[in-house]
Amino acid sequence: MAEAASDTGSAASLLEQCLVRYDKLRPCTTAFIDTRTPGSAEKENFTIIGPGVAENPDQYVHISTPHGFNIGGARQPPNCVNSQHSHETAEVFMIQSGTWAFYLGSECEDGRVVLHEGDVISIPVHVFRGFENVGENTGFMFAVLGGDDPGHVTWAPYVFEHAAQHGLVLLEDGSLIDTTLGETIPPGKRAMPATTAADVERLRRMSGEEIAECVVTAAELAVDDAAVTAAGLRETPLIGADNPSEGIPAGKMNWPHGFHLRHIAMQGGATTRVHSRAEPEVFLMHRGRLAIEMDGESVILEAGDTLTVPLDMPRRFSNEGDERAEAWVVRGGDRPGAAVALNRET
Repeated sequence: MAEAASDTGSAASLLEQCLVRYDKLRPCTTAFIDTRTPGSAEKENFTIIGPGVAENPDQYVHISTPHGFNIGGARQPPNCVNSQHSHETAEVFMIQSGTWAFYLGSECEDGRVVLHEGDVISIPVHVFRGFENVGENTGFMFAVLGGDDPGHVTWAPYVFEHAAQHGLVLLEDGSLIDTTLGETIPPGKRAMPATTAADVERLRRMSGEEIAECVVTAAELAVDDAAVTAAGLRETPLIGADNPSEGIPAGKMNWPHGFHLRHIAMQGGATTRVHSRAEPEVFLMHRGRLAIEMDGESVILEAGDTLTVPLDMPRRFSNEGDERAEAWVVRGGDRPGAAVALNRET
């Protein structure tokens, strides 16, 4: 399941194969065509689950098992920019730390929105977007892309111009050629044509006001103790349709993504029943500590950690500490299914 497991030289337990610690994430600093563009060279890209959209074959994939969606991450120091681009599938960011500005339009001309720790944004397909760390410290955010194969990135015209100045050529298959290393285009392959003005006009344009409707802020997710259930757990829909069987309404961003996203907040000392799900489930830990039990093992998730739970696997999660724990949970499919309670304690 996880490529990282093979690095240990011995068979890893199922839980170890499903867990990616934040401090074990392997970054790629040369993942995309803008890797040498001034102002972008210091960005770090992470592919946590699935192949992602990296253009460098050296990008490390932590967990390769198909989920129906991809999980990645971006870490950037202050003033570091990710160039304008669009995607073929949904792209959602959850701000783990830092302050981030998201810009719209091929030249950042259509507007912007600024997000802070705990905020979530879903950017529709075929919209030019880019982002910058506008805070004072290095920031990290999780990213979710729809589909097992999210396709290639469409870069704004200026990105090709800057890349050529620094010796990088993007091929039609989405891979990069570095001419400064003496690399040439292999036989049978061709350079990706630069995006044209006509290509730009075919893509959707959104204003800053429109993209603000695609954001759920941390303030909107603020936990009112009175709203937490008797079990000490509150699950808030962000993306996806409603599920009457759970008593949970649709999320604010309820158009099809190929996955749905919930925010969970758990009070200290709270625990769930043992249950299973018939859809992929991935925990992205935001703050606090959350204990997950499955397959006869348990693990404590801390801020920035990622854990995927296999289909139909009995699981239980709890907060064994005193402070509230919060996580984002990504599950497969647009139509959420209810958890199946299991009448046992292990």
